[in-house]
Amino acid sequence: MAEQKVRELITKCLQARDMAYCPYSRFPVGAAVLTADGTIITGCNVENASYGLTMCAERTAIQRAVAEGHRKFTAIAVACDIKDQFVGPCGACRQVLREFGSDWIVYLTKLDGSYKETSLNELLPLAFSPAHLGKD
Repeated sequence: MAEQKVRELITKCLQARDMAYCPYSRFPVGAAVLTADGTIITGCNVENASYGLTMCAERTAIQRAVAEGHRKFTAIAVACDIKDQFVGPCGACRQVLREFGSDWIVYLTKLDGSYKETSLNELLPLAFSPAHLGKD
């Protein structure tokens, strides 16, 4: 992917992080997904007093994208407040990403804009997928 597009994805991811609603954990997370047609759609975590109803940033971004008619994705950038290491999506988010394919590039992003490029296949090996249900 072109470095300019990566930078745009990361910038939007960091901006989304600033919009997080996290009064309980105080742990803001932002995500930005890149659709196959080049559109970038963002999401942030949205917490709830009933903790199980909290929505992660990655799932928020995917749900927004699906609601806007997108079904094919090429990349996602994720950012949180941890400064000294790169942090990946939680297991549930990895599984939701896998619903929409295995060929995701994943940019694990720090607040200073530095990032580590990895892949969904690296983050979720031997994944359960629609193919296991005869749907892929």
